[in-house]
Amino acid sequence: MEETLLGGLSARAFLRRHWQKRPLLVRGALPGFKGVMDKRALFALASRNDIESRLVRRTKGRWDVREGPLPRAALARAGVRDWTLLVNGVDHHSAAAARLLRRFAFVSESRLDDVMVSYAVPGGGVGPHFDSYDVFLIQAHGRRRWRLARARPFALVPGAPIKLIAGFRAEEELVLGPGDLLYLPPGWGHDGIALDECITCSVGMRAPQGDELPAAFLDYLHERGLPAAGYRDPGLVPAGHPGRIDRGILAHAARQLGRIRWSCRDIGDFLGRHLSSPRPHTVFASRRMPPPGRLARSTVVLDPKTRMLYRGGRVFLNGDSWAPGPAALRQLAALADRRSAPGRALARAGLRRLIYEWYCAGALDLRRGEGAEHD
Repeated sequence: MEETLLGGLSARAFLRRHWQKRPLLVRGALPGFKGVMDKRALFALASRNDIESRLVRRTKGRWDVREGPLPRAALARAGVRDWTLLVNGVDHHSAAAARLLRRFAFVSESRLDDVMVSYAVPGGGVGPHFDSYDVFLIQAHGRRRWRLARARPFALVPGAPIKLIAGFRAEEELVLGPGDLLYLPPGWGHDGIALDECITCSVGMRAPQGDELPAAFLDYLHERGLPAAGYRDPGLVPAGHPGRIDRGILAHAARQLGRIRWSCRDIGDFLGRHLSSPRPHTVFASRRMPPPGRLARSTVVLDPKTRMLYRGGRVFLNGDSWAPGPAALRQLAALADRRSAPGRALARAGLRRLIYEWYCAGALDLRRGEGAEHD
């Protein structure tokens, strides 16, 4: 399956030759691929307020971006040319999109992000731009022309509502049809233009940028409880220069900040929580507690919205952390890797209470009779 998807390359060969190095075009990567949902279903998703969506239009050389929710009437008024609808996190709401995302599980779950689906009328696109992450573009319906340029420090169009490359000059042009795949490394300039009515699926990777990790880590330290001590200055004398920062306050701040400590274990716990946190707009449906014996008769399947990771002796699910015993850890690691597991094996590892807790929170499902007898 990997070899067809990646043009005859194994996952190992693809990662060695192309990953974050150069693009890969695969004709017929997904033979017979019809997409993950039709236009009607995509429009229905875009109208919901728990879905991240955008309508991008170009009118007389000017770009306009409208954030969702987008009622069907707004899309009907958009015209017959030069607009595109983008809907993020479609794998949360479409089993076909979730299966498509899993085709790329040769990349760690901590890097896989989501499936975005774009619908475009002729001339539609989002303009020349670059992404800071790896992306796989799969054509589902119609044709789209991609204009590419090697990664470099691109200048941006000032004042544009989206990040557009100024003076974009393509070095290569490709036309993708249904089932074709194009992989682009981070930083490559690209401009996708619909030649006719088309639908494109985009499998993107997570890539923390800029100050995201440091800022989130400081929040994590704050939640843990930073050292606190009240400031006292009993020997205070009259200020000769009231506008100058007091030397005593400066020394106090230096002492307090110098007391902040963290270890590799803290960093691992933070990273697991951070990378397993659900996407914005994610909502889980809560459930009632199931009967005690149901787990052993079921297969446990993670909800498509759930992010589950593990590292060392800890397991992370949707931003929370647990430290199970060795037998339980082995079973939970298998669940994280495969996104499903026999309920009987989890029950035998003493995980019934935790699995039921996750079930009630909507993080997973218990499906009857789907391989529950296999340990």
